[in-house]
Amino acid sequence: MFFSAQRQQFFKPLTSKYREQVAECLRLLYERQYSANADYGESLRREQLIEIFEEALARTPLTELDDAETEDGDLSALRFKNVREQAGWTLNLLVENGWIEKQVDQVTFQSTYPFSRMGRLFTQPLVEANSTRVRTRHRNTRNTLNALEAFLNRGEAHDLLDAYEYSERIITDFTDVIAELEDCKRELVKEVEAQVMVQQASEHFFDFMEKRFQPDLAIRLSADSVEKHRDQIEQTIARIRRKRKDFKAQAEKRLRQLAPELLQSAQQSVLWHILDTIELRMRKASDTMLPALRRALQNFTKRADIIIRQIAYLGAQNQSNILNVLDSLKNDRPEDVQSRLKQAAAMMSPMNLRLIDPRQVVLSERKVKQSVDTELAEEQPLDEKALQELKITQMLEQAFSIRNQELKDYIIRSMRDKKQLNISELPVSSADDLLAMAHAIELGAVNQNSSDYAFLVEPLKRQAKNTYFKQFDEFSITMIKKDSAE
Repeated sequence: MFFSAQRQQFFKPLTSKYREQVAECLRLLYERQYSANADYGESLRREQLIEIFEEALARTPLTELDDAETEDGDLSALRFKNVREQAGWTLNLLVENGWIEKQVDQVTFQSTYPFSRMGRLFTQPLVEANSTRVRTRHRNTRNTLNALEAFLNRGEAHDLLDAYEYSERIITDFTDVIAELEDCKRELVKEVEAQVMVQQASEHFFDFMEKRFQPDLAIRLSADSVEKHRDQIEQTIARIRRKRKDFKAQAEKRLRQLAPELLQSAQQSVLWHILDTIELRMRKASDTMLPALRRALQNFTKRADIIIRQIAYLGAQNQSNILNVLDSLKNDRPEDVQSRLKQAAAMMSPMNLRLIDPRQVVLSERKVKQSVDTELAEEQPLDEKALQELKITQMLEQAFSIRNQELKDYIIRSMRDKKQLNISELPVSSADDLLAMAHAIELGAVNQNSSDYAFLVEPLKRQAKNTYFKQFDEFSITMIKKDSAE
């Protein structure tokens, strides 16, 4: 269970009036311990944590929050004498609720305060939410392909598990970007509602297009599109499925050791489960998530178009006579306004008759809806005569059909020690031989089915006849080695 032992009130530090300051303390402590500037060989003591929290509290002064949301007896109702006292209270609050652990050295009896495992996992999203560092989220599609190719070449199970993890991040990245676009769209709509914020909204849009769209979304929609790499990933998976049995058996054994949670039953293959899941995720990303991203981006650009039009409209205010008239009406008395409006209505009242262009009047054809008969009819017995005709047709088709292998065997038996013979020389001792003789010139289409011999069929430009055919074209059939034929 998650809410057990020390974590019963795990999220309490982030629900008080000082929640923003506590979050800033967590972010700054995380950067001090896990960023590129962290000193990984040093464990932070209480005095060092107090200094870090004092810096975080100085960065984030307490905002005007509604005191009515604090309940009686809540620690958030405290008032601190100075920043150091509040930093100490924040540290104790995080330790009590399981965000930070207190570890005591049994030799020196000095206490250190590292992040707990859950504290580190939940602080990481807080850091990434305000992070400005470059994230190559569009790389996950190529990472999936690279990991699959590495597994295909080396057979290392860790590479396949990496591909499994990267393929999951593809869907997550699409979801994050779509949510980001929706948030940006809502912000644009909110800002454009007030005319004074239109310029800020336009700057927000162009900043997004320059810093977010061009380096990330443009790559995702073009160079790193899942549609581009989907075929390569499917081909790589197909090559993995065709590997030798010992290769797949060794990979299956290793995967069951590394990822037993993926094994749902003893009869199920973990290797096949991973490959099927990757294929399914790529199909969902290509068929569902990519069109959804394009629709979200289209909606965002439509909102931006509204902003641009609004800017152009506001820029033309000084030259607009209508706005000047409205400004003058705003300062007049109500009686004067009504009088001026009546005069304007009288001037605009004359009838203005216009004729419709006949070329614009088009009679559209009414689409006839197709009716679908959904009535269920009772099954009727087949007519005896129809069954007899169907049976005769099937027997005739089977009687006059011949397979390529039967034709090839007949020609080989007829040639025996010969290397070449003509169609007129083919022996006919049964109905099957007669059918084979009639299809002899089709040997050119069955050459690829033989791994040893190839038949060369050439016309002799003369005609012949026998007991069964009044007249037929003469062809010569030569059997040669397939290597020499190629």
